[in-house]
Parts: sequence; structure tokens; C-alpha cells
Amino acid sequence: MVIWIIGLSGAGKTTLAQETVRLMRRQMDNVVLLDGDAVRSMLGDDLGHTLADRKKNADRLCRMGRFLDAQNIHVVCAVLSVFEQSRRWNRQNIENYYEVYIDAPLDMLEQRDPKGLYARARRGEIADFPGVSMEFPVPRHPDLVISNDGTLEGLLCHAPALAALAGGAR
Repeated sequence: MVIWIIGLSGAGKTTLAQETVRLMRRQMDNVVLLDGDAVRSMLGDDLGHTLADRKKNADRLCRMGRFLDAQNIHVVCAVLSVFEQSRRWNRQNIENYYEVYIDAPLDMLEQRDPKGLYARARRGEIADFPGVSMEFPVPRHPDLVISNDGTLEGLLCHAPALAALAGGAR
């Protein structure tokens, strides 16, 4: 099973993915977390954040998800996922694919902005930044939409149900 958690920068993707993986590991050991930023780093930070590089990173994550899933390893992926064709590819090529979209208001994300990315994008220091200088295409048909109200409890209350999904896979 691949649980694909997507949303804008700062929406809570990694936080929800980490908690989901923690809960899954209580019952199984064949679970891996793929975080978009961590995968970039693991593969040598050879990509920037241009549209072409974002597409290449998305392709890598999609194919890693399929590769691991084919080996009966459950994958929880936290990724921006700005390309509809990547999500469509996942649905066509990963048997047990579950897409989660974290919908968080842009103004809340800009207020939190722990990495200062939104502020840098507003100043023009970061090009092609989703939600600011680049459109973030809201997923058309996610399996679950989580409205992040800004509280950790409101976000993490979904982790047990996501973790339980893997128990029913295969």
C-alpha cells in the first residue's frame, strides 16, 4: 500500500506521515516513510526547485513507491505533489494507492512559515513556489481531504485511520 500525503509547504504532510508510520510500525515492520525533501537529500541533492527538477523528483518518488509496494512494503509518502500526471500515474501503476490531501489555508501557512519559504517567495527569492508564484493544483479526486485547522490534534487525529488502511491491504 502507498499512502500519498500531499499539500502545500507547511501543511503538515511530514508530521502526519511520521505519526502514521509510527502507528503502523506497532503492528508491522514492513513500513517506510518517503519524504520529498529527505529523498532529495538521500539522492545527492542533485535537483533544484525548477519545474523540471520538481517533475524529476516527483517521478522518482512515484517509482520508488511502486517499487517498494511491489515488494509488499507499505509506503507513506509526504510530498508536495504539484503534478496531476504524477498522481494519475500512481493510480494507474500502484495497486493499493490512497491519496490524502491536506487542505490548509495559505494565510495560516504564511503565518507559521517555519522555514521562511513563503516570505522568501513573496520577496521573489524563490521562483516557482507553489501557492505564491506558482499555482498549486488542488487534487481532483483524493481519497481523503483533511482540513488542517492549525491544531496538531486536529491533524493527527487522522493518523490512526490512515495506519489502519495498511492492515487491510493485500
